[in-house]
Amino acid sequence: MWSMEKAGPPGAEVGDEVLVARAYLSAVAEPPAPALAGFIAAHGACRAAEVVRSGSAPPSVADEVDARREHVSGEAALDAAAMAGLRLVMPEHSDWPHESFESLADACAIGLPGVAAPIALWVRGRIPLAEALGTSVAIVGARAASGYGERVAAEFAHGLAVEGYTVVSGAAYGIDGAAHRGALAAGRPTIAFLACGVDIDYPSGHSMLLRAIGEQGAVVSEYAPGTEPRKHRFLVRNRLIAACGQGTVVVEAGARSGASNTANTADALGRPVMAVPGPVTSKSSVGCHEMVRSGKALLVTNVDHVREVLSPLGVGPATDLPVPAKATDNLDRFAKQLHDALSESGATSADELARDSGLPLRKVRALLPALELAGLAVRGERGWSRNPA
Repeated sequence: MWSMEKAGPPGAEVGDEVLVARAYLSAVAEPPAPALAGFIAAHGACRAAEVVRSGSAPPSVADEVDARREHVSGEAALDAAAMAGLRLVMPEHSDWPHESFESLADACAIGLPGVAAPIALWVRGRIPLAEALGTSVAIVGARAASGYGERVAAEFAHGLAVEGYTVVSGAAYGIDGAAHRGALAAGRPTIAFLACGVDIDYPSGHSMLLRAIGEQGAVVSEYAPGTEPRKHRFLVRNRLIAACGQGTVVVEAGARSGASNTANTADALGRPVMAVPGPVTSKSSVGCHEMVRSGKALLVTNVDHVREVLSPLGVGPATDLPVPAKATDNLDRFAKQLHDALSESGATSADELARDSGLPLRKVRALLPALELAGLAVRGERGWSRNPA
């Protein structure tokens, strides 16, 4: 049998009745369920569960729950969770990431379709979700990623994790998996949102990765245990990734892709969107380039760029790239003009240098010894040449 210790987060004090009600409500409707979410917010989880079970829900809610209301059980869902070592996190818990999901509730309230907040979250892993998502960034991208894309995603995730950001993604092949691995390599938690029950390793080839994420971070889903992945559930799941990142970084995305969908949702929620450029010939980067071209995304090429976007105004890091120093940096314009006329392959007389550079001969003769002292010119038997060092 399930227990409060297994089902809820450490230290949670929520009555069993509420826990069972939330478990039932999370299983009875296919997310997102805006009418049900609104009904729960208005009447509380226990009353909502009672009304749904009785078949007396308002029509808008009934449309979302009638297909399953007699076929799912909160107790059974909690039993399955306990057997799989999962816990249920819900808005009544202190561990609920309210700040992350307020944007979804607000967007739903103004009529934005498909963005209702989750009713509850099933979690594999013990890290406190609200705390972990307090400083977070979503990194998403193509499943059929290039080596370049996977390397960039891993490097970004590692660098951001070292800086204290929790990396959020979807555990898919390609960019998602690379991002999770980068964060894990930094010894930091990462959170994977699945489009199925968290007791199912999907994709199956990432079973070891998902196990590592659960041990070091958390594997999360709004779908009850045993729920199989379906194509539409990935797009629905993407709104949670968009909401749980303080910003979304896209590394490789096709013109129409799940990553672009996540970016569009993040933009609709008012979250900053960033895109990493790729080769202009790469189909995997078409979506990224279009986001930048349209103004939807900011172009980022390193971790500092991302930190600058995510940091509060005025406290972000300086992102000017260091400019390599050159030996000629301190020369005045006449000395640079003469230096440009020197050749590394052969000696040139002062007269020839004057004609080539356009400087007066007297000025050339005055500048050449100074260039020699600076190590920029070499005097030979046949004239002057540029020091190749």
